[in-house]
Amino acid sequence: MNITIVGASSGVGLLAVQQALAQGHHVTTLSRTTATLPEHPHLTKVMGDATAAADWRRVLPGAEAVLITVGTAQKNTTPLFTDTARALLAATADAPLTAPVLVLTGFGAGASAGYLSWWMRLAIRWFMQPEYDNKTQLEQLLAASNLRWELVRPGMLTNGPLAPYQVLPELTPGMRVSRISRASVADFLLRQAQQPTLLHHYPVLTS
Repeated sequence: MNITIVGASSGVGLLAVQQALAQGHHVTTLSRTTATLPEHPHLTKVMGDATAAADWRRVLPGAEAVLITVGTAQKNTTPLFTDTARALLAATADAPLTAPVLVLTGFGAGASAGYLSWWMRLAIRWFMQPEYDNKTQLEQLLAASNLRWELVRPGMLTNGPLAPYQVLPELTPGMRVSRISRASVADFLLRQAQQPTLLHHYPVLTS
């Protein structure tokens, strides 16, 4: 299938590119750099900005699934996530998108904040609160849209290998969410791209 991956140059996005190509999919990427992306006959690399509607219009035609895996090293004051959502909505305002849109946020965004362990609540408050506030706003923007969205909330990400993981479709009292590898998150996104069983849901991923 034809998969568009936005934020593909590192992390979960780059692993999703590698896994998708290994599975025989055709992949189009949008990222600010293409230097880290492999050379492959089924890969179309587009250098651009996820916060620019014009660049979104370059990578959406023909997409059968869209993965949004943008991230930033600027943890304190960045509107990257809401700017990305607004650019996508602007790009699809006149050209409706029917493909599923799978968006990586994080456990601690939106309503899931109330289910954090005490130490994760403190860690986010001290080090990542602006980032998670912006992820929450992204979720609100896309949830109010006409897109076929799925907002994916993994636990703390690691660089470990692909390993068995749990998918928690609902928030429940006392739920335990631990670390999960980026490779496992990429695997889940690709599985949902092919068979989107959790549209308009907020699945939580944990090891």
